[in-house]
Amino acid sequence: MNRVFARVLPVLIFLFFHVSNSENEEVKQSLVSFMDQLAAANVERDQSWGWNMTSDPCKHKWKGVSCDLQLQSVKKVVLDELNLTGVVDIGLICKASSLSVLSLVNNDVVGLISEEIGNCKRLTHLYLNGNRLTSHLPDSLTQLSNLKRFDISNNNFSGKVPDLSRISGLLAFLVQNNQLSGDIPTLDFSNLMQFNVSNNNFSGPLPDVKGRFSGNSWSGNPQPCGELISKACPPAPPSTPKSKDSSRKQFLIYSGYAVLGVIILLFVSFLLVSKWKPKEDKADVAEKGVFAYSSSTYDESKTSVHKSEYSVGSEESGVIMSPLVVLTSPTARALRFEDLLRAPAELLGKGKRASLYKVRLDNGATSLAVKRIKDWRVTSQDFKRRMQRLHQARHPNILPSVAFYSSKQEKLVVYEYQPNGSLSRLLQLQGSENGETFDWGSRLNVAATIANALAYMHEELSEDGIAHGNLKSTNILFNDNMDPCVSEYGVMVLENDFRRFKEDVYGLGVILLELVTGKPVQGDGMELVQWVNSVVREEWTVEVFDRGLVLEGASEERLVILLRIALKCLNPNPNERPNTNQVALMINTLRQDEDESSSYQQLSGW
Repeated sequence: MNRVFARVLPVLIFLFFHVSNSENEEVKQSLVSFMDQLAAANVERDQSWGWNMTSDPCKHKWKGVSCDLQLQSVKKVVLDELNLTGVVDIGLICKASSLSVLSLVNNDVVGLISEEIGNCKRLTHLYLNGNRLTSHLPDSLTQLSNLKRFDISNNNFSGKVPDLSRISGLLAFLVQNNQLSGDIPTLDFSNLMQFNVSNNNFSGPLPDVKGRFSGNSWSGNPQPCGELISKACPPAPPSTPKSKDSSRKQFLIYSGYAVLGVIILLFVSFLLVSKWKPKEDKADVAEKGVFAYSSSTYDESKTSVHKSEYSVGSEESGVIMSPLVVLTSPTARALRFEDLLRAPAELLGKGKRASLYKVRLDNGATSLAVKRIKDWRVTSQDFKRRMQRLHQARHPNILPSVAFYSSKQEKLVVYEYQPNGSLSRLLQLQGSENGETFDWGSRLNVAATIANALAYMHEELSEDGIAHGNLKSTNILFNDNMDPCVSEYGVMVLENDFRRFKEDVYGLGVILLELVTGKPVQGDGMELVQWVNSVVREEWTVEVFDRGLVLEGASEERLVILLRIALKCLNPNPNERPNTNQVALMINTLRQDEDESSSYQQLSGW
């Protein structure tokens, strides 16, 4: 309670002492004029209505007006179903430069969308459906790069639609029941969730809607054609003969392109030839095994290390190594250090201090994943104690190491190779032709499984101070049963540091964001976190969710709950983040609610 009060108190003090107006007088005068033209005499406006020069749009809460959290800028104007019968003046309302939402649904207003709509640079939602608006749509609509939803249905608009294909974030385009003409608009249908151009005067070829919209979306137009409706479009009119000067000009242009193409081709050929031999060398190195790579310089293009350098002995020399320590595992029971030396290895990834290899044993019958860590300042004894402690704290969804190896210069950790890839890869495949189905129930199960496993390890290893230290979606692997397993626990951060537990919570929060947004990340995920926070601040939370989940019919309420759990984990103040036990409890409760809802729907025959 004290913590909540401490956070709210500065806001209360700010509101108490801050008495200046929000929008400046010029903007306020434009807003008042906008309402004066919009509201006819039959609309009763009492003192609570606002929209006058003696009050403030944000602090006095004008009718239908919403502002930012600081009560400084008008963000939304929503005046739906208020029996308004006046004239819409877009130029006046766009004086509010922070306006993101304008909605006048189901009134009886007249007017048009003027060119000044281009001044509403931050507009994301424009709802003008159910009125008597007329005229053509202005070209300045193309300047609304932030536009998400556009609904002007059930009006009297006419003329051609401007090219809105470059507005890649558009989610809804609804213009049905107007008198619009020309070609049916071609939009970015990869993100579009709602599309309806029916009952207009459109003609010509139907755009490629990616199989996501039915014929009802364009019915009631006079002459649509194209492959979607198996109706051939009329041939294009013959082009006019070109003059000799025009032909000569085009010849010179194409000749220039040809010369440029030859130069580029020669340059690329030179690069390929100059790099051909090093590529052959690198491929040869990969077939020689993990230890074919140089130990002295860690340069993976050289093969100067000899097997004799890896003989068993003392650590002080820097190159003489201790033997391979094999933990309990059927796969690695008879594994010897020499096997790793001889086995062919495939480089899967490389960072500043570590590389990951796929090692094939027994003529390819057995595959292992080997993490090679370079120049980490921890003694072999400390490393051995850590690996044995991790081996004791076992959990079915924490990928155990099967062997490890330590020297002064480098460390090896050996795992069973997981052939089904990582969570990051699975998210990247979503939306592709060969992408696997990753529905809401599966994602919620992954979230709960990871949280449970992490909570268990944190509790088991709390006294040791051993956290994961590098939790991210590329380290969430799927086993043969497609169960998620957390890999590389406690390996990349070798020092014991209790602050790492809170860093694990942050990493878990990023993974939860990836699950609800469907967007894989690289690194610490800061870009994704900043984007989600910016959308949530604008109060359009639904825009962050993976389009596939929304189309699937996933519960928006439960999506919001998981998003809120993620944001708790991502609190900039580590002390304000929940612990993993609390996160696991919240996600398990959400999963139970989802399971009960699904069971009820099945019993009800939905």
